[in-house]
Amino acid sequence: MTVSFNGQVAIVTGAGGGLGRAHALLLAQRGAAVVINDFGGARDGGGGNTEAAEAVVREITEAGGRAIANSGNVVSAADMEALVAETMAAFGRVDMLINNAGILRDKSFAKITMEDFRQVVDVHLMGSANASKAVWGVMRDQGYGRILMTSSTSGSYGNFGQANYGAAKMGVLGLMNVLHAEGARYGIHVNAILPTAATRMTGDMMSQDMLDLLSPDLVAPAAVWLVSRDAPSRTALLAGAGTVARLAIVESEGICFTGQNMAPEDIGARFAEIAALDPALEPAAGLEHVDRILARARAALGISGTRTHG
Repeated sequence: MTVSFNGQVAIVTGAGGGLGRAHALLLAQRGAAVVINDFGGARDGGGGNTEAAEAVVREITEAGGRAIANSGNVVSAADMEALVAETMAAFGRVDMLINNAGILRDKSFAKITMEDFRQVVDVHLMGSANASKAVWGVMRDQGYGRILMTSSTSGSYGNFGQANYGAAKMGVLGLMNVLHAEGARYGIHVNAILPTAATRMTGDMMSQDMLDLLSPDLVAPAAVWLVSRDAPSRTALLAGAGTVARLAIVESEGICFTGQNMAPEDIGARFAEIAALDPALEPAAGLEHVDRILARARAALGISGTRTHG
């Protein structure tokens, strides 16, 4: 089935280069009107100008597409509200939001200042929350919306020197999970992309052969599909170097100690059983886990009970 965005409007933050630019260009090629948001800052978040956003707008409009530039800072809730107001004035609706804006301030945890920690969390996590909050009412009212978070393997798996970045990127997965639950009744789907790509944040950290293999153009198709009409919700895809995979947060079946000894020594003695991911369980929501462990406890005690939720 052809993925088309004719008649739809997208906002892409951090779209002045790298991944955001690739997402925006592909959305425009598929028919979307695109708002190119970019604060124009350096990799560490300093500076700021509109040149990068305006350059992408020119690329889109010269190819026959529709686009406008916006230089709002995702850290500012007021800027994000103004971004949505500008989008509504220009195009009359907001169908898609791709939260892509980001900065890096990498240092080991021993050396990082808490100001550097906070600023990275502010841009990646609070910036995604600010932009998502700004579009939320519009999407609820129109009964349709697609929101994409940008996470990272630095969060899901960890990378040395990126405690701030990793914490923020796991945070946006939690935000995805909750907004998925709250948006479902309004036709709002919320997903995440975990890209591996050469961008203005990472380009000078990589060799040329890595740069060649890690083009943002090899991430954009997965990101754009995740904001399409047929996209699922609460789905996180890893994309880079031509590979697309799904990230899953799973839990082991575990051991129910109800009615048995449960001292620290018992946990250690049975750790291999506790940790075994055969089977691997993937709850659809937090309360599904609660239901499961309560059911096991009641069964062990020989009592009946009801679920914690409807």
